[in-house]
Amino acid sequence: MTAAEHHIVPRQPPSSGSAGSSGSSGSGSPAPSGSGDGDGTPPQDRRRVVRRRLITLTIIVLLIGIPAGYLVISAGQSRRSGKDKEAEASARGLREDWPSGMQRRIFELPVPGNAVGVQYYETNNWKASRMYVKFRTTSAGLDRFLSGVGTGRAALETGKVTIGERDVKITGWLFGPGVDWSGTVHKNKDPRPTQSITVNMTDPAAPVVYVVSASTP
Repeated sequence: MTAAEHHIVPRQPPSSGSAGSSGSSGSGSPAPSGSGDGDGTPPQDRRRVVRRRLITLTIIVLLIGIPAGYLVISAGQSRRSGKDKEAEASARGLREDWPSGMQRRIFELPVPGNAVGVQYYETNNWKASRMYVKFRTTSAGLDRFLSGVGTGRAALETGKVTIGERDVKITGWLFGPGVDWSGTVHKNKDPRPTQSITVNMTDPAAPVVYVVSASTP
């Protein structure tokens, strides 16, 4: 066969299938990373959420716990402070002086102007405030005092001591036999004070008055 008779076959372009198969090995999308959780939340985000929850819980505990603890401590300190004040007053004893005008108004103790030998002291705690007063006066002065408190001589019961053991221990007052004692308790509605009054009437012209005025906050 001559060259002229030889059939020339034209070159065929590469098939699309071969190009696709060759390109799929290098240009395809990368495989998804296996580092996430099953729900798709990255580990870093989950740690951040847990940390935020712990911080929130800590703040809540502090907001509730600190005030509650402060109240408990304050109550304990108040009780101790009240006991310390009473012990201090008892150790110091009655003060040889007049209570101030404000103290007399607060505890409603109208000590008569002619009173002598006036002694007093005040105690305060979380339960009550008390004013202890002792003085000698005249028969007319006793009447003025009782009237100013809101009671009268008729309310005094012969032979009665109205000041209790607790107050006796604090003041050191003695209410023994051989004395003409008379007493009364003048009660007021809270927050006004209640006065426990005991009078030594052995000398009617010069009675000695013992009074405890207690006020409950």
